[in-house]
Amino acid sequence: MGNTEPKTTAVTTLSEATSKDHSKYYGTWESNDDTAIPNDQNPFLDPEIAEYWSGVYEKAQYECRHVFDPALTWSAEEEKQLIRKLDWRICLWACVMFFALQVDRGNLVQAVSDTLLEDLGLNTNDYNYGNIVFRVSFLLAELPSQLVSKKIGPDRWIPTQIVLWSVVAVSQCALADRRSFLITRSLLGILEGGFIPDIVLWLSYFYTSRELPVRLSFFWTSLSVTTIVTSLLAFAVFHLGGVHGMAGWRWLFLIEGVITLSIGLASFFMMPASVVQTKTWFRPNGWFTDREVAIVANRVLRDDPSKGDMHNRQAITPSRLWDAVKDYHMWPIYFIGVVAYIPQSPPNSYLTLTLRSVGFNKFNTNLLTIPSSVFHIFNLLLLTKISSWLNQWALVAMFQAIWTLPCLLALRFWSEVISNAWGTYALVTVLLSYPYCHAIVVAWVSRNANNVGNRSVSAALYNMSVQAGDIAAYFIYREDDKPKYRRGNTDLIAINVLAIVLFLAAKAYYVFQNRRREKAWNAMTEQERANYLRSTKVQGSKRLDFRFAH
Repeated sequence: MGNTEPKTTAVTTLSEATSKDHSKYYGTWESNDDTAIPNDQNPFLDPEIAEYWSGVYEKAQYECRHVFDPALTWSAEEEKQLIRKLDWRICLWACVMFFALQVDRGNLVQAVSDTLLEDLGLNTNDYNYGNIVFRVSFLLAELPSQLVSKKIGPDRWIPTQIVLWSVVAVSQCALADRRSFLITRSLLGILEGGFIPDIVLWLSYFYTSRELPVRLSFFWTSLSVTTIVTSLLAFAVFHLGGVHGMAGWRWLFLIEGVITLSIGLASFFMMPASVVQTKTWFRPNGWFTDREVAIVANRVLRDDPSKGDMHNRQAITPSRLWDAVKDYHMWPIYFIGVVAYIPQSPPNSYLTLTLRSVGFNKFNTNLLTIPSSVFHIFNLLLLTKISSWLNQWALVAMFQAIWTLPCLLALRFWSEVISNAWGTYALVTVLLSYPYCHAIVVAWVSRNANNVGNRSVSAALYNMSVQAGDIAAYFIYREDDKPKYRRGNTDLIAINVLAIVLFLAAKAYYVFQNRRREKAWNAMTEQERANYLRSTKVQGSKRLDFRFAH
């Protein structure tokens, strides 16, 4: 059940050294652009293999099984046009929904640049605690949310999530004290938890593993776009401070919550369950022609046949859940998730508070956050593209930690931090312009999981590891360490170095596993390989014919 991927991607199901021997089962992809042409590089060309997978899809009641066609062909131009159509219909709305997520989980940064802490009688430790409560709730909701999504479908669950958390977001305009602040933080975390892996699962129904990292980079680009938009919006909304007796931060929560609510309601109509389910009562003609539907379904299956081993309304059984949890081959990426994003988190969370502390007013503070977001977008897209160009995942993603290390050293040892307002601003802006590797690592998780059930759970487990790291990050900058946070920045430097080590260790581990499996596979006869493909009960990343991306 190996994945067939272009030789220019980060990994192939079998190494190039043996692709000739195994092309009967996997094919040998050749492509010099972003669109592979899968007409004669098809894992289903062998009738026995096609029959095997056809049986798997029928048994699973896979929603696209009726358009599965091992003999279907299409041109490169058709595929390019179809991918553009997918980007406009699917990826763009995923970005809009992520905008809705980021508006309501990130606007606290803008709110504290106004008078929220003073009005509620909070200090920076309370602010930290509120963020910790949010992250813990978010983490605990990740896996249950993913299980619900797999059972009822992300097309139903994600819009429901957005509508529910938008109601809580709006209610923040009535915050009165520390207790109400913490309650709304917890509710937002519970309702938003699982959203990201849910979206990744939905996108994987439409895109190949090679295309997913780039689309996820668009997805996380919307994070920076959201920061820019909400910073500009905060600049405008804060001028409403005092209208009807409401502070500017209260108007911010109210207006942005209503924006999110409208996106949530629209999402019920903008998220098809799959490529074969775009025709509904409100969209009688659907989004795709019959031929386009067949191409989308077959190109995804040829990239990864395991994407059809469950249907999109099928719950994950306890045994499948446990198998995914104990899949230790995924643990190196989970360890990266815990550590890799901690060094950037405190400077980002404290950006507006830092700018206020060095003398900028609340209006200029929100405008000054925009440049780092703009550079962040550029570096994120460039890093993801470089990952594809260089055929690397771990080493390219590691560049995030290499970027931030000298900035953290400067924050720790530069004597004029805080006293030099514009110098501090420039340093923090460079740090927060770092090339974000999250899109690469999320796609890395999806690729190495190697089937739908494992992919759902592993995406949630990876995101839980990231949230665990975020929780730890809020214990680093403390009230007794302000304003220069010397102790905190020392801790961040050590964690940053650890992140570099983990990226290198993960790559070494996957290289070792691939070589070990290659040796075992080469020792088998061709008939033994064919029998293994047809009869093995081993699933996911543990299959002997599977090769890890690294």
